[in-house]
Parts: sequence; structure tokens; C-alpha cells
Amino acid sequence: MGYDKALEALADPTRRALFERLGKTPSSVGELAAAFPISQPAVSQHLRVLREAELVRVKKEGTRRIYQVNDRGLSALRAYLDSFWQDVLTAFGESASKHSGGTPNDSTTD
Repeated sequence: MGYDKALEALADPTRRALFERLGKTPSSVGELAAAFPISQPAVSQHLRVLREAELVRVKKEGTRRIYQVNDRGLSALRAYLDSFWQDVLTAFGESASKHSGGTPNDSTTD
């Protein structure tokens, strides 16, 4: 999965709200349409985009299709976002080292 597709899919507020709802409870298209002020066909289109971005997956239960968050796609997105956090921590450590005159791993004991 490309994180770029996931970010693009989640940029839409309605898709993001659907995704967040599915993170709490797997749901059918009908259940989602009843919970949001959009039509069932519109929900289906949003779910298609989320599915193509590998953020949600669908499983069949009889005649119903139940949508839920795709852990694999979410993990890939999280890895991408976590890389920023690591960069921030590294930059903070370097900045703190410059201002204190030591290295990030230096420790002094009295």
C-alpha cells in the first residue's frame, strides 16, 4: 500500500468520519448510511476509495457485506507517520545537545 493513497483517501472529511466509525465498529453500508447524512450510494463510493487505499476491508456475512478497518493498511500508514516522529526526536536531541554543549547520550553525575 502506498501511504499517499491512504492520506489522499483520509483527506476527505466524510471518508475520514466513515473510517473513524469503522475503527469503532465494523458496519454494513446500510448501517453507515443510517448514521451519516449521505445516501447509501455515496457511502458505497467512499468505501470503495477507502478499500482501494487498503484502509478498509470487506467480509461477507450471508447477503451482507461488513466493512472494517484493514489492520495491514493502517500499519503501513502508521509506519509512515511514525517516521516523522523519529525525525522530530532526532532533531530535538541534536538541538538539545547543541544548546547544552554535550551529546544526546552524555550524562553527568554529581
